[in-house]
Amino acid sequence: MKKLLFTLSGIGLIAGCTLAYLSGITQPPLPPAFNPATNPYPNGIYANGILESDQSSGENINIYPEVPGTVKQIPVSEGQQVKSGAILLQLDDSIQKATVQQLESQAQAAHSLLEELRAQPRKENLEIAEAQVTAAEASSKTAHDELDKQQAAYKLDPKSISRDSLDSAANAFATAAANLQVAKKQCDLTKAGAWIYDIRNQERQYTALNNSWLSARALLSKYTLRAPKDGIVLAVNPTVGSFVSQQGAYDAYTQGMVPVIVLGSPHTRLNVRCYVDEILVPRLPDPARLKAQMSIRGSSVKIPLEFVRIQPLVSPKIELSDQRLERVDVRVLPILFRVPKSEDLKLYPGQLVDVYLGQ
Repeated sequence: MKKLLFTLSGIGLIAGCTLAYLSGITQPPLPPAFNPATNPYPNGIYANGILESDQSSGENINIYPEVPGTVKQIPVSEGQQVKSGAILLQLDDSIQKATVQQLESQAQAAHSLLEELRAQPRKENLEIAEAQVTAAEASSKTAHDELDKQQAAYKLDPKSISRDSLDSAANAFATAAANLQVAKKQCDLTKAGAWIYDIRNQERQYTALNNSWLSARALLSKYTLRAPKDGIVLAVNPTVGSFVSQQGAYDAYTQGMVPVIVLGSPHTRLNVRCYVDEILVPRLPDPARLKAQMSIRGSSVKIPLEFVRIQPLVSPKIELSDQRLERVDVRVLPILFRVPKSEDLKLYPGQLVDVYLGQ
């Protein structure tokens, strides 16, 4: 029994010494996956940078609808090249389309009535008015002849015609003469056509309805979002069936409003927007001698940049990576550089990079 315990103790001692020896062996460090960014300039200035589309002003093109509505169709996809005027998104426009059709019908009806007023007098109405004058003249002549006969008989023999009959003939002639005057005036009114004030009133009604139709038709076009210029679709945030408004589309991840569509220039044309701390601004070289080098994070790639312009407005620092820890008011000066064209580089707008500035 003692021999067994002695043997086991020896084995444990040997195993412990072996384990201690193996644990003490130092493994050589693994080579780095990439070399960290280094300052290539003596007295160079470091700045955070973000890639964006090459625009003459601003950053990417954020597209918002001018009218709210439900997304009906999205004929483009992210990364797709589009031409100016191409349809990017279609909202449900059924109600607005019906409104346009209704206002168009009302404007057409008002125009038809205006043309009717301008076309007066109508030939058929004028012929009726002239026929009524002829009929009134005949009736007046008949009544006048009857009155002359009654008066002639009365002069020959007052007892042959009663005074009542003579008065009735005179009244009949007066009535016929008055009807003739009414018929002539009615004929003159028909010949004169529509009253100028009625025409002007109808013109204004037609103009108002036509402008309402044009306004509704222009608003209908707002339900279709089109590309304002040639470019590439960087992001499509809503989906078919979701609701969007002038504030954009709701993002379930950030729980905020984001642009409906983000449009930028092709990836072969990218800029880098650098933010230089205001404390380092006095150390900036003259723009004519300003140089910059960009380092892509996660790689050893270093790219020289071409100076574009300085945005001459020192503004509050923004959270490029949503990890701002400063508790003081930090202000920065934006400087833009252009990334040279290269098909080998895999760069995308919104990517964070490290930039060193020098001369």
